[in-house]
Amino acid sequence: MLGVQVGSSPHLQEAPMSTERADAARNRAVLIATAREMLAELGADKITMDALAERSGLGKGTVFRRFGTRSGIFMALLSDGERAFQKRVLAGPPPLGPGAEPLDRLIAFGQERLRFLTENREIARAALDGRTAVPFGPPALMTQRHLRMLLDQLGVDAADVEILAMQLTAALDVPLLLYTAPEAGDHPDETFEERLARGWKDLVSRLSP
Repeated sequence: MLGVQVGSSPHLQEAPMSTERADAARNRAVLIATAREMLAELGADKITMDALAERSGLGKGTVFRRFGTRSGIFMALLSDGERAFQKRVLAGPPPLGPGAEPLDRLIAFGQERLRFLTENREIARAALDGRTAVPFGPPALMTQRHLRMLLDQLGVDAADVEILAMQLTAALDVPLLLYTAPEAGDHPDETFEERLARGWKDLVSRLSP
């Protein structure tokens, strides 16, 4: 991460921009856009290295150099989404971005994070390659640091705020979200995502002094 602080978060800092040749950057943009089109039209199962090369009009070598493996395609899609999410947290409008009360930001961050995870479940499952248990591992550190900052600002009365931030992070980056959508049960009028958002608000609202 860059040493330059962005917005009002000393813990959450924007990831460094990679230096990329203009043609390589264009190829990457084409491949990412094409992969998203294929995902929307065909689903993750139909996206292969060969299919992406054919659909994009770029050579197979270009696709392999860019992604390495099929799972690399989906990791790139996740990374693209993560960067957009992080920018909203760093400099977007409140309450997700700076400018809102700590509790409001804490609620908004968790709800938006859960929405991001559930909306990208298909991509995340496709990104699993047998070596990595959860493809959201690296962003979890960003989440933990941001939650720690908000808990400090909120003035939470906790014996160990660092551990509390870690446990709240686990609630947002849990592997269970990749595969589980419980039955509606007593909540037939709410979607799984709505129930997650309400549950997060119920949880963190109890932390307010």
